[in-house]
Amino acid sequence: MTTPKSTVKPGEVVGGDLPKLASGRGSWVVDASGKKYLDGSGGPAVFCLGHSHPEVNEAIRRQLDLVAHAYRYNFSSDPLEELTEIVGRRAGLDLQQMLFTCGGSEAVESALKIALHFHWANGEPSRNRFIARRRSWHGNTLGALSVSDLSDRQAPYRGSMLPVSHISPANTFRPPDGVDAVDVATWCAAELEAEIRRLGPTNVAAFIFEPVVGAAGGVVPAPDGYARLVREVCDRHGVLLIADEVMCGAGRCGTWRALQHDDVVPDIMAVAKGLGGGYVPLGAALYSCRIADVLNAVSGGPMTGHTFTGHTLACAAGAAVQRIIERDFLVERVHRDGPALQQSLRDALSSVDAVASSVADVRGRGFFIGVEFVADRTTNQPFDPSLALHLRIRRQSLDHGLICYPMGGNVDGTRGDTVILAPPYNATTDELEQIVERFAISVAAALAEVGRS
Repeated sequence: MTTPKSTVKPGEVVGGDLPKLASGRGSWVVDASGKKYLDGSGGPAVFCLGHSHPEVNEAIRRQLDLVAHAYRYNFSSDPLEELTEIVGRRAGLDLQQMLFTCGGSEAVESALKIALHFHWANGEPSRNRFIARRRSWHGNTLGALSVSDLSDRQAPYRGSMLPVSHISPANTFRPPDGVDAVDVATWCAAELEAEIRRLGPTNVAAFIFEPVVGAAGGVVPAPDGYARLVREVCDRHGVLLIADEVMCGAGRCGTWRALQHDDVVPDIMAVAKGLGGGYVPLGAALYSCRIADVLNAVSGGPMTGHTFTGHTLACAAGAAVQRIIERDFLVERVHRDGPALQQSLRDALSSVDAVASSVADVRGRGFFIGVEFVADRTTNQPFDPSLALHLRIRRQSLDHGLICYPMGGNVDGTRGDTVILAPPYNATTDELEQIVERFAISVAAALAEVGRS
């Protein structure tokens, strides 16, 4: 067990003021001092095509010369219709209805409202409760925050949040007490069913989950078979299944829908981040034709939307991003090269004894990889949170010209250190190798700071 050298504040660990960004091109950004950084995490897993892609920039300029935004409830537009066609084709099967938003939190909020609206319109207004999982993050709006599980972000708002049931994470590396890793999928599905029965099936609107948990868990893929089992549980009780693919979707995991890996289709899906690649804020809530039929018959459509729903410029940017991803077979590239990137990272982190003894798990799918650090690999005891190891790794990474995405609290909301790497889908082989090399050096330097050298 590591003995803390000192108690530090996050701001001190980060190193004071953050650098000021000046420009970006491809997988690289430059700060105001001229220092270059390799974007190893695509910011917060957003920049799937990197920065300043000339074709996306040109699509944005072209649209601005025409009109910035056609208010969705007065007009349709070519960008909106093109992006609708692309997303419907890429999502496939029954997910052909969609509502475009300004980002992931709005997409999740819309997904929750669509579920509530469906049950109300279907004559079951008592179905107004949600079930979610601990150690998951769904967004900052009040509804999305309610179904999330990051206590420090929820604390100021608890009196105004929705009542939500939170069940166990589906994490084979840290399974529920007394459960073997091989039994996590069936145990967690049974826990979901038990909670539905406890609340009363006619009171439950939906179960929401991340197919691959992002920030709050440090990239935790669902165990094999888990998604099919929870789909069956929801179907038995008339509960809708919502997949939050804001972070893990739009190709990040090597399939356009993350749940394609599990051969499961949700009733409602939220997607953002890689949908527009960070060029203009963009997200979407997709939902099934069965839901649409009920909403259209009773209300003429979903009763949710905003001034900038289906923003024309954002749709033009998103359509350009998705055209490039499809044309250049980038999702296929992520699927093909993701395992090698993950293995390269394992090899680099295991090459130094002090680092290898602190790396508990390297996991993920595609270009979505999480690394979990522990003080004791025998017991998987996390580092003392006062050390803020994940923030030390970020500071060292920035010093070494690398951007990564650190998170704390993955174990119990307070303890736990993880770092996410999520490079652009079009990062070169050399850039991927540099990400691995710089990250390993940065981790070693951060561990030396806390006495692990």
